Amino acid sequence: MNRPRLLQASWLPLLLLTSLAAPALSQTQANPAAPLLRPQTVAPLSGGLDRLLLVNDNNPELIRAPGILVSTFSGAGRGVPAAHLDVALNGRFDLFSHHVYAGKPESLDSTMWLAVLAAPRGPGPVTLKLLAGSTALSQAVDPGQAGAPFLPLPSLMVQGTTPVWAGPGSRVATELLARKRSPELPASWTLPLGAPTTLIVLPLPVRGLDPLLNGRNLQLRLESSGPVSLATLAAFGRGNQPPSPSSWAALLEGDLSPREHSPTPRGSKGGMVYSRVSGVQVGSVWRSRLSDPGKNWLSVSRAPISWPISSLERGTLGTGQVQTAELQAFYPGTAWAAHGNYGVEYDLSIPLRNDTPKPVTLQLALESPLKGDTAIGGLRFKSIGGIASGSRPVMFRGTVEVTGLDGASAGSRPVGRRSFHLVQRAGEPSPAFGTISLAPGASRQLQVRLIYPADATPPQVLSLLPLPEQPVKQSESTPASRP
Repeated sequence: MNRPRLLQASWLPLLLLTSLAAPALSQTQANPAAPLLRPQTVAPLSGGLDRLLLVNDNNPELIRAPGILVSTFSGAGRGVPAAHLDVALNGRFDLFSHHVYAGKPESLDSTMWLAVLAAPRGPGPVTLKLLAGSTALSQAVDPGQAGAPFLPLPSLMVQGTTPVWAGPGSRVATELLARKRSPELPASWTLPLGAPTTLIVLPLPVRGLDPLLNGRNLQLRLESSGPVSLATLAAFGRGNQPPSPSSWAALLEGDLSPREHSPTPRGSKGGMVYSRVSGVQVGSVWRSRLSDPGKNWLSVSRAPISWPISSLERGTLGTGQVQTAELQAFYPGTAWAAHGNYGVEYDLSIPLRNDTPKPVTLQLALESPLKGDTAIGGLRFKSIGGIASGSRPVMFRGTVEVTGLDGASAGSRPVGRRSFHLVQRAGEPSPAFGTISLAPGASRQLQVRLIYPADATPPQVLSLLPLPEQPVKQSESTPASRP
């Protein structure tokens, strides 16, 4: 599930680095390089995905030849009927598209062009609105292009007036979370009957890059006034000019761009190849209210407790919960489920209450523990004496929005919405976003939002933890999978 690491570049001066203490760990073996077990509860994430359709366009990730990437058009009467999934999109729906192009030594300035096409499926024209949307390249090569190199950023940075991101998936998710629309994307379109309308044409250039490798992430939140078909296509143009609208329409009559990474069949034993998605998934937003069973609030005595984010087959962290969005339609030889939930928004509320007789201070973090599927009484992390952190693979690059943390001064009211950019390596506990201090009987409403970014590797966890110097005793001894 790891994404290719693209060319790095210099960057603006670093923003404020937040450095709160990481949660305490207990070593399980004498070997200092062994993984560490943090005893705690790991509970399934309540709530679930909505029913919005999301066109998921990520196979092939590395485009090797022009063709159709994904199409919800009907195949009836078209040149290659099997190249189309025949799914009507009506009202609210989304698009997630993530691709990489590698140039060739004999063509140092080549550009692969990506296009999004749409057409009405009913008897009349359709209005298509862009409610939110963003796109970014790994490396911008021309003015006006949004770029987001994979930068070696600290593990946690506060988002301020100068945005922080590392990689196109991180930038796009950050901008969508901030409710922004990229200036490269139109606000709306009118789709007449007849030939498909070319909505967007975007370059994937490699000119001047070493190595000849570039990537683009595109995410759209759309609303149509009637049923439509949508397709994404890849093609070469002439020099630095994109293909004409008629060329895109002709390409829609052709075949698929070659696929990659055939998946392990569902239910198979042994090792698993997740593959990449090319299809239409059901679910765009996961909403949850995290509370104790039978109550409308969560007791502070439940800490330490974590909930999986983007848990998947073979990676439920002992909860047995697979959050992966199912696919309504997909191409043979591609992933049969949206394993990483890329582009999915997580909107989580925690109505926290101190039902103990003493003041309590907790901390909130998003973390990348070692992947596992069985209940082990907690979460595993890499030991400090193991591999140097800089050599561990990055598991998460993206922004998390949090509301309800303590203010800067002691005894101050909780602050409003704040955003933090994370770069997490495999098995490393993350610095906390901040603290939550509650007097006996006090309550606090926490809100956490993130859009699961491309270039991340699931699963992660949202953790509510005691401060190391002020542990909160659990109300009872429970297995790691207790809800």
